[in-house]
Amino acid sequence: MNRAEYQTYADAFNSRNYDAVYDFYADDVKISFFGIDLHSREEFKRFYNLLHAHVIETLTISKFASSPELVALEGTIRVEATKTLPASTLEEAGLPTTFAIEAGQVLEMPQYIHYHLNEAGKITSVGCTLAS
Repeated sequence: MNRAEYQTYADAFNSRNYDAVYDFYADDVKISFFGIDLHSREEFKRFYNLLHAHVIETLTISKFASSPELVALEGTIRVEATKTLPASTLEEAGLPTTFAIEAGQVLEMPQYIHYHLNEAGKITSVGCTLAS
């Protein structure tokens, strides 16, 4: 996946086009971040529909590197709460309460994000961690 292809992926994510985002993933993808594990299109859409009903989330890419097997980037995830997402709503959905956020709160989180790719160029795993 080259930088232009990744930008198409990021643009789909930023515009909340979940099916277009998920089309970049292999059937057996493992998406794991901050206590969340998503393994299907349905889980992916369920999580992001809930989250994005409460926040505007955008990814800005600052550094990008890729090979046939890996995409690695540094970027900032910006989360702006348009309405409160209470811990109780997350608990009811079986999600970690670490994503609870108050209306009006803005978080900017620098992150390292790694994507493993299969031979067809599809994403097989996603992992991220906060950058300092």
